[in-house]
Amino acid sequence: ERIPTIYQMKYHLQNTTRLVLLLAGLIFAFSACGTKSDTRNAKSNTIVEDTMVSYPGRTFSYKDKFRDSQSKQVQAARAIGLATPPKDRQHASKMRNQLKLVKTNENYVVDSLTHSIPYLVPKAAAELESIGREFADILQRNGLPHYRFYVTSVLRTQHDVKHLQKSGNVNATTNSCHCYGTTFDLAYYRYDKVTRTREYMHQDNLKLVLGQVLLNHQRAGKIYVKYEYKQACFHITVR
Repeated sequence: ERIPTIYQMKYHLQNTTRLVLLLAGLIFAFSACGTKSDTRNAKSNTIVEDTMVSYPGRTFSYKDKFRDSQSKQVQAARAIGLATPPKDRQHASKMRNQLKLVKTNENYVVDSLTHSIPYLVPKAAAELESIGREFADILQRNGLPHYRFYVTSVLRTQHDVKHLQKSGNVNATTNSCHCYGTTFDLAYYRYDKVTRTREYMHQDNLKLVLGQVLLNHQRAGKIYVKYEYKQACFHITVR
């Protein structure tokens, strides 16, 4: 074989270097295009909420309307709730045949419960479902975005109540309505937006929608409601 001259070797080396640089440039260009495309797609999927809309209902005093006493709610809880409040979670599990599981759905979110378990007696569970449907219906009829409210407390065992008392919760009484499976708390400053739209609602206005639903049910004799200012929730017991 002929041995290439130093000039031929240099020529081939230069061509090889150019080829490597060309391939590297193409790879970088494709990567950059992919990154830009991904960035554009990410931005295009982000909806900027810049239009505030509201429910046109009339405001009212929650404190004045929702002041059903603890004694009144306990009396109702004893009448239609569990005959014996569960002592602990193990005891509550033996009562599952008397209770109905409350799960997150299209109209409300069951919060991460630390001092209660997601169970209610059937009548209370049905009432919660009814409140959720009416809340969603008001939003839909007024052409508003779909939001879900939060359920923050449900069935408590006596053990749960003791832990709450130790944490400093003044509303956690030994004779709690929550121990009978008839009572649930709804947060009034937390909502989960479901529809992806530029329109949004202020939490105070969503509170008005939820408050209107509860007022309707209270007036119909379906529930007792206590406005809990410090806990930022509506404390509800089915009747």
